[in-house]
Amino acid sequence: MRDTFTDTSAMERKGNCLPYKGALLVVFLGHMITALEVPLDLPQPPTITQQSLKDYIIDPRENIVIHCEAKGKPHPSFSWTRNGTHFDIDKDSKVIMKPNSGTLVIDISGEKAEVYEGVYQCTARNEHGTAVSNNIVIRQSRSPLWSKERIEPILVQEGMPLVLLCRPPAGLPPPIIFWMDNNFQRLPQSSRVSQALNGDLYFSNVLPEDTRNDYICYARFPHTQTIQQKQPISVRVLSMDSINETMAALLNDTDFFSDTPATERRPTILVPSVPSSTKMVLRGEVLELECIAEGLPTPEVFWSKESGDLPSGRTTFRSFQKTLRITGVTEADAGDYRCTARNHLGSVHHIVTVTVKAAPYWISAPRNLILAPKENGVLICRASGNPKPVITWYMNGIPIENAPKDPSRKVEDDSIIFSDIQTGSSAVYQCNASNEYGYLLANAFVNVLAEPPRLLTPPNKVYQVIRNSPALLDCAAFGSPTPNITWFKDSQTSILDGDPYVLHENGTLEIHVAQSMNSGKYTCVAMNSLGKKENHVYLEVKEPTRILKQPEYQVVQRNGMAMFECKVKHDPTLVPTMTWLKDSGELPDDERFVVDSESLTIKDVTERDEGTYTCVMNTTLDQDSASAVLTVIEQPDPPTDLELTEEQARSIQLTWIPGDEHNSPIEKFLIQYEDALHQPSVWHNLTEVPGTKTYAHLKLSPYVHYSFRVRAVNSVGYSQPSYPSRQYKTDPAAPDENPSKVEGFGTEHNNLVISWMPLTGLQSNGPGLQYKVIWRQQDVDKDWTSVTVANVSKFVVSGTPTFVPYEVKVQAVNDYGSAPEPEAVIGYSGEDLPMVAPDSVQVLVQNSTLAEVHWEPVPPATVRGRLKGYKVYYWKEKSLNKQNHHEEQQVLTFSGNKTHGMLPGLHPYSLYTANVRVFNGKGEGPPSSNQQFETPEGVPGPPAFLKITNPNLDSLTLEWGPPLDRNGRLTGYTLKYQPINNTNELGPIEVVALPANETNFTLLNLKYSTRYKFYFNANTIKGSGPIITEEAVTIMDEVRPVGPAFGNVSSSVRENGAVISWDYWGPDKNVYIEYIVENSKEDWKKEFVNGSQTYQIKGLKPGTSYKVRVVAKDQSDETVHSTEELLITVPAMASRQVDIATQGWFIGLMCAIALLILVLLIVCFIKRNKGGKYPVKEKEDAHADPEIQPMKEDDGTFGEYSDTEDHKPLQGSRTPSNGTVKKDDSDDSLVDYGEGGDGQFNEDGSFIGQYSGKKEKDTANEGNESSEAPSPVNAMNSFV
Repeated sequence: MRDTFTDTSAMERKGNCLPYKGALLVVFLGHMITALEVPLDLPQPPTITQQSLKDYIIDPRENIVIHCEAKGKPHPSFSWTRNGTHFDIDKDSKVIMKPNSGTLVIDISGEKAEVYEGVYQCTARNEHGTAVSNNIVIRQSRSPLWSKERIEPILVQEGMPLVLLCRPPAGLPPPIIFWMDNNFQRLPQSSRVSQALNGDLYFSNVLPEDTRNDYICYARFPHTQTIQQKQPISVRVLSMDSINETMAALLNDTDFFSDTPATERRPTILVPSVPSSTKMVLRGEVLELECIAEGLPTPEVFWSKESGDLPSGRTTFRSFQKTLRITGVTEADAGDYRCTARNHLGSVHHIVTVTVKAAPYWISAPRNLILAPKENGVLICRASGNPKPVITWYMNGIPIENAPKDPSRKVEDDSIIFSDIQTGSSAVYQCNASNEYGYLLANAFVNVLAEPPRLLTPPNKVYQVIRNSPALLDCAAFGSPTPNITWFKDSQTSILDGDPYVLHENGTLEIHVAQSMNSGKYTCVAMNSLGKKENHVYLEVKEPTRILKQPEYQVVQRNGMAMFECKVKHDPTLVPTMTWLKDSGELPDDERFVVDSESLTIKDVTERDEGTYTCVMNTTLDQDSASAVLTVIEQPDPPTDLELTEEQARSIQLTWIPGDEHNSPIEKFLIQYEDALHQPSVWHNLTEVPGTKTYAHLKLSPYVHYSFRVRAVNSVGYSQPSYPSRQYKTDPAAPDENPSKVEGFGTEHNNLVISWMPLTGLQSNGPGLQYKVIWRQQDVDKDWTSVTVANVSKFVVSGTPTFVPYEVKVQAVNDYGSAPEPEAVIGYSGEDLPMVAPDSVQVLVQNSTLAEVHWEPVPPATVRGRLKGYKVYYWKEKSLNKQNHHEEQQVLTFSGNKTHGMLPGLHPYSLYTANVRVFNGKGEGPPSSNQQFETPEGVPGPPAFLKITNPNLDSLTLEWGPPLDRNGRLTGYTLKYQPINNTNELGPIEVVALPANETNFTLLNLKYSTRYKFYFNANTIKGSGPIITEEAVTIMDEVRPVGPAFGNVSSSVRENGAVISWDYWGPDKNVYIEYIVENSKEDWKKEFVNGSQTYQIKGLKPGTSYKVRVVAKDQSDETVHSTEELLITVPAMASRQVDIATQGWFIGLMCAIALLILVLLIVCFIKRNKGGKYPVKEKEDAHADPEIQPMKEDDGTFGEYSDTEDHKPLQGSRTPSNGTVKKDDSDDSLVDYGEGGDGQFNEDGSFIGQYSGKKEKDTANEGNESSEAPSPVNAMNSFV
């Protein structure tokens, strides 16, 4: 037996939009509860698949379409009833039924829609049963007009309640009510003025502004989309005075109402109008309770439930708390609801008792039954409601008690039981559950089939899921009896059941938390008593998409750049798509937004770019997202609305309104001022206040024309200045302060200069600023001397004693008085040069470079000024071993009242002179008497030079110069030397003492071919001076030492050079390459080798042999070591083959030979043939520019001559182009060119005749011209 969900068309459905993740849940549940239908290729009773709503309100302007669709095998036929009787559509031309469908289309054009109102029901039948639809009630929508009425103007006293009635006409469906004015603007509503559920407009109390003549109620009918308008209502709110005037005019009574306004009053409930009320609502519908109160002041409305709390999540308040709305009502919402209206004078309440009834609703709707013969089954129809619904069964649309009897069927209240069912018992059963509030109708068929299993899920289907999410593998199967479903994985033989697998009734295999190990091939097997079928599906478990690096909160200055990073990890087999959102919408279409693979960059950020940016990474299976906020900051806007208050003579208060902070809090405000009187257009900083303040108490100075401005400061910087405040002028006053930095000093020995820092214009406090300069000699004068000056900053007092103290004061004065009495400062008159020199000067020599000078101080009275100190002048007269050395004097200064000082840096063994002078601010006094002193000897300086000459086998000569600074009497020189071996190791040191009067010395008994290092210094009685060093090598003995200095000499040659390599162990470092052309008598060429043991000789001639050797030379350029001579041959350079036939010299030679042969041929013909003479010129004119043709060069000989061949072409020649030879061309004679000489041939056939006289000369001059050859045969056309 197999049952499936029935399409319970009686249940009205509403679609819901689900978010992305919600959709996954829907898919998941669908796998578990989807009803499996009978394949349409199998016999089955009809099933209603689509029908119109039970209550169908039609638009009279459109055709009526009543839906009825069904399926079955064979395809069902359709019929209709209207108002309980058969509806014959064939008799009404306005009604048609769609092909293969039961849907009716009624054309109401030209007809009244009311004709087709009624209750319709569709029937679908085939040979296996009959299904019926719900009763579909067709009603026409209506939007009637407002009835004509005259509405009188309404007069109402201020503060009283008012109700404006709407009373719209009854429509189908009911209209939507709203209030507007003549300009189609909605009237404002509030807790005082609101619209009731029935459309009336309630005023808790009226105000004068409620007076207007265009209160208009509108009704919008949704089906016809029409709006009906009520006549405008005029309302006039009257105060007490206006009411008395109106009534006095009508009743001639001057005191109809009192003059007092409407008094305050407690709330009163206007709706509902009774103390308590009841409300019935059906289960699942919306409960709306209304409570409107009046009072003055306007009362507030509160709701509560007497027996519990208001349902959370389903409760809302509308119309300013006056309407309580509860959606999805359940039986638990029944009870008493209290509405309380309250103002400060009291409260009032109203109780609404709510009862909940229920139209029938399904507990268990009947499901289709698919039974095999002899199987058992049950149809269950359970419904609930209030009152309890009555269950009625039908079979193929006929009450079951009137249907044909079936022994296998038994009806028990809400169930039909089938036992041992037989083929042919297929039918459609209807269950009707009804009470006074509605009904439910469901069709469920019983189909008796015998069918082996068939799998409906496509084979080899691939399921892809994300790791740790559920995986659902379908195995949709059909068969009768119902097949048993089993699952296997890969090649396993065990049935998949139990953790982590769950097998659902519909054959779906569920893995609650899929892991990578669950990937693989799954086999589903469906089996019943009639056969077996299997199917393979594949599961791929993918890695989830995760954002590893989320975008971070960004605070960016305006015009800056913001960058959000979003690095993602995803399954490599899935194709990811990254999308950036701004505030949950698309990014602006702006080139400033640059999206890369892992980031979003925003350039030139503006305020409009602020918001939340979300990185969304989608794959076909999942997604991940992360968000960050961008905050744009910039300098604050300037403050505005500067105001000056609390004006005082010396203070004022400045207030302002801050500008926009631009997301960065204002840290402080800077107040600046301009003094238009003294410094116009110049702004000065006055004070600062914290950013939390918007005012400042400012201290002011007299006699200033103030204007103020304010600048705000945040973390970005200063705002632009605000607009200046109005000008505020302070009155003049006497100065508050005196000049600062008052000083008294002298510039001459008989004056006193009094100086000060002048007051600024702001400090002057008034016009006529002057300075009163006051002075007297301290402890001498009792009276003060004063003078008043202006526009200066100093005053000079003349005729003063030299350097005496004065008391000095400077006082500020203007036209309004004097500043406070200033304090006196002490200053001194001018100084003069000291009068006397220090006495008792002594010099004590400490060492060869330091001496100490002592002196007696001068009397203070002789200083004639402020004692600054003493100066010691000293200079070197001469060195004691040189009489002509003199140095410029040096000065050392000793500040204060010192009596001694040190003289450092002296030269040893020298004569010095020194004196001492006192000095003050004016200058120096006279010098003391000169004192001479000598410095003792010291160590000498380094020798002037050291050089080694005359190297021999076992000796070297050293030459040196005495030290430039001897610093005493030289006692001699010290020479130290030691040998250095080939590895630069030092040998033992030898020491030689040399006398002071020597400048050279020869060292004997040295080792040949050895390098030595020498150390040399001078000495005095005080010690040794600095050392200088030098190195030298003794020369090699004529008999070379045993063992070669060179080894492993090799060479390699190239096109223009050779590379020589060798090993060298000798001590001498001057190594050369020497080479010479083999068998040459020239000198050997040499090239220096710079410490290397490989060298390339360049510039050698290709194809030449050279002798090469490597030599080592000593310092005297003598060869001390040499390698064997190498013989190398530089290979000849490869040259390309030259075609001799293209060379110019060869072509010239061949032309000359051809010319000679041609001449010989002509002479030969002249000798053998007769002919008259004719001028050469004529012959040349007759043949112009013939082609030059060379003779045949095969053998350089002529052919034999005979009489028969006189007129034939010569061998090796060619005939003219016409193929003929003219006789006249052979009558020339070369003899005619001469002057009597006969041309003739030698024995070898060469021509020996010569041209002579003028002819020879002409021929030479015309050798470069072209002329016809005077040959009797035109075998050769020309010659040169």
